[in-house]
Amino acid sequence: MKNFLIKKSMNYIKKNTSYNDVKLKEIKYGLEGIYLTFSKLIIIITISLLLNIFEEVILYLLIYNVLRIFSFGLHATKSWICLLSSSLLFIGIPMLCLILNINIIFKIIVSIVGTILMFKNSPADTKKRPIINKKRRRRLKYCSTIITIIFSIIMININNNFLSNCLFFAIIMQNCMISPITYKIFHLPYNNYLEYLKKHPELN
Repeated sequence: MKNFLIKKSMNYIKKNTSYNDVKLKEIKYGLEGIYLTFSKLIIIITISLLLNIFEEVILYLLIYNVLRIFSFGLHATKSWICLLSSSLLFIGIPMLCLILNINIIFKIIVSIVGTILMFKNSPADTKKRPIINKKRRRRLKYCSTIITIIFSIIMININNNFLSNCLFFAIIMQNCMISPITYKIFHLPYNNYLEYLKKHPELN
């Protein structure tokens, strides 16, 4: 189904535009992302409704993706791996957030370390979507770091334990997603923009 829809969409785009190969690859990657995102959402929302944690899952998804949208991070190499891991994380973590009572000192330590690592490692790109523009990378780094700081301040000061835990796990999870160690574990290339610029030096 996925290949059929994307193939039809790409054929239509090729016929009606004059985009070069690089632009077409970007569009195809975007379409694949949109398809996978909607597929994941349908499954995650269905499971959350069955488990009666719909609001909690939606809240965690929103919090996490605010950070993800600026810091990016790795993507699974196969759709089924992405679907399985996303379902486990976005259902499992909100369930943990409901039952855990995490020590405030530990949260403070995580917020400090998480902010430092966010500044160091974000944004983390992928081979299919290298972040080439230097100014954009700098802007994304600052935005993701500021958001981490805001999350940390709210996490430490808010009285709502569930919301505090959501912010806590979002910082940890996204730092894992942008860590060069995680990329290495999954045998994925890191800092892909450097390799892309080697092949296209005119973009420097």
